[in-house]
Amino acid sequence: MEFGPHLILAILEGAVGAAVLALTALGLSLVFGIMRVVNVAHGEFFMLGAIVAWWVATSIAGHPALGFVAAAVVAPLVAGGVAVLGDRLVLKRVHYDPEATIVATIGILYIIQQLALMTYGPEARPVEPPFNSRIALPWFEFGETGFEIYYPWGFGTTTYKLFVIGAAAVILVGFWLFLSRSRIGLVMRATQLDREMATAFGIPVSRVYSLVFGLGAALAALAAVLIVPIQQAHYLMGGDPLLLSFIVVIIGGLGSIRGTIVAAVLIGLSDGIISVFFSPTLAKIIATLLVALVLVFRPQGLFGKKPA
Repeated sequence: MEFGPHLILAILEGAVGAAVLALTALGLSLVFGIMRVVNVAHGEFFMLGAIVAWWVATSIAGHPALGFVAAAVVAPLVAGGVAVLGDRLVLKRVHYDPEATIVATIGILYIIQQLALMTYGPEARPVEPPFNSRIALPWFEFGETGFEIYYPWGFGTTTYKLFVIGAAAVILVGFWLFLSRSRIGLVMRATQLDREMATAFGIPVSRVYSLVFGLGAALAALAAVLIVPIQQAHYLMGGDPLLLSFIVVIIGGLGSIRGTIVAAVLIGLSDGIISVFFSPTLAKIIATLLVALVLVFRPQGLFGKKPA
């Protein structure tokens, strides 16, 4: 295959990764922006969503779309419920102290991971996509008679991968509308700006924190539901999403929703392209070096605000 079609395929693969990464990192950024909690267990909520998706999809007979839709509803609810429970039993009891919450979320990480190993097992298991038709993409070439259209061998994608990109875009727009237009979103933003003032006005901050922590976990689980028909569910799959989410949040700016989405697109596309043409390891190295440059020259991130 020529370089041009090969590059387009790499961009499409990167777009799928960027879409899933944007949802995952958005949950991490939301939790830090409002609660000021560094959630080290965020990747395990991603993993939990994938495992619940496999369990639900394999438990429902019939067309794979039925199991997928059910998984898209159940997995975020389960992950969000576990996160709310963790907030109530652990984070609230340490009063959301920054240092203590890091240790606490590490503990939550290992609890979820080991419970998944004991109940789910060490095997990696696939989830059948709801649809997965192959789409051959055309390429253009200038020949003797002008532009000629042909279909290079292997140049194409699947309907499900295009669906992942579109679904993630719809969810991100819906989440932005939720934060900016709904009353709950207004309460969450008020709590982010000034916790003490929000408390003075009668806002139940502890309930808002539980909602935010659960919502962040639900976004990670929903991202896992989208990607698990492409990858496989495994009890150790939370490491890479956690690392990339931290990279995205640092580059975009801690607590910045817009910065998180922009950085996720940049990191996801570059990771996909570099992984296809070179190696996934090189992609991770470059992303880590980019974080170091951002921390040196713009510590608040691309869209973050300088501390007063």
